[in-house]
Amino acid sequence: MPAFALDTEQLTWCAEVRELGAERLRPLAEAGAPGRVNRELVAALGELGLLARVLGSGVTGPPGSPGTAGSPEPSVAGPVRALDLCLLRESLAYACTEAETALALQGLGAGPLAQAGTERQRDRWLGEVASGRAVAAFALSEPEAGSDAAALTLAATPEGGGDRSGDVGRGGGGWRLDGTKTWISNAPYADVYSVFARTGGGAGARGITAFLVPGDRPGLTGEPLDMLSPHPIGTLRFDGVRVGPEDVLGEVDGGFGVAMRTLNLFRPSVGAFAVGMAQAALDAALGHAARRRAFGGTLRDLQSVSHQLAETATRVEAARLLVYAAAEAYDRGDPDIAKRAAMAKLLATETAQAAVDTAVQIHGAAALQRGHLLEHLYREVRAPRIYEGASEVQRSVIAKELYR
Repeated sequence: MPAFALDTEQLTWCAEVRELGAERLRPLAEAGAPGRVNRELVAALGELGLLARVLGSGVTGPPGSPGTAGSPEPSVAGPVRALDLCLLRESLAYACTEAETALALQGLGAGPLAQAGTERQRDRWLGEVASGRAVAAFALSEPEAGSDAAALTLAATPEGGGDRSGDVGRGGGGWRLDGTKTWISNAPYADVYSVFARTGGGAGARGITAFLVPGDRPGLTGEPLDMLSPHPIGTLRFDGVRVGPEDVLGEVDGGFGVAMRTLNLFRPSVGAFAVGMAQAALDAALGHAARRRAFGGTLRDLQSVSHQLAETATRVEAARLLVYAAAEAYDRGDPDIAKRAAMAKLLATETAQAAVDTAVQIHGAAALQRGHLLEHLYREVRAPRIYEGASEVQRSVIAKELYR
């Protein structure tokens, strides 16, 4: 099915998710404390079966039927579809950005567990995260390794010495983690972290291993960062944190692939998050332009305003279609997903920034009043151009793929 031809069931489901976001989730989001994990909101996402849909493989959510949040499928027991993830994130972002972010962070944090965890790891944590009882986090970034994730230096030192930590891990030994992670969403309050550390020698993507580390593991501490963000972002410090082979996600020295596969799934849906915010801003601007009287008529009668709205609507729709196309390419297993995902994230996040700015300009000073939808979106829309690969990184990825 072409990405631009969503069927009736999908459109109905998106409308239901928007309604749930506005009526069930937004009140919980508004009651939460900025900079803290809103566990009531996360629990509600679990109860509605939305977290199970994000985590996909091996998670069975509440039965779905027409008219419920679980539609259109009765349960989620196979791999998550990127298109479904995009539709879900776009719909939630339109109605409640905090709910969308809480959902995305659970999916990103437990994504490595869902794709590469052992049966024992999944039995212990996956159901807890999918139900909203446990909060997960994706711990990749470091003070000197943000966009260049392969430059990470968190050290995994073999317990008892040895020439190569990977050999120790395969032989049944363990490691000690020492170093710092920062800009980690849900830190330092998460219950479990997907942590990426250097087990092999040398720099670059090789020699990185993914570990599943409970938040109460001895030696793991952290502090929150004061950020322009409603959800917590913090720094984690590892001081001799012990991990063993039972904590490895996937293969020893294969952690960079685990991280990239997780990000490749979520990168198009960051674009969907942006499209949801852009559509909310556009709709707000359309409503305001139709109501606001100025110069003997309404704002929409002014060509300078109506042309801005027409341009914004065109760009939002183009971004939406590119996001859907990238998601379907991922679901088909196309070989050019890296390029498509980068294009989708780049265009959608840059478009959303412009759409929100245009909507603020059309509203005027009222849009900057604390509590206004556009004031909220103006703060929320900036970060997606940075995280999961800044716009400059996406352009580099696209160029590299073009030259290939």
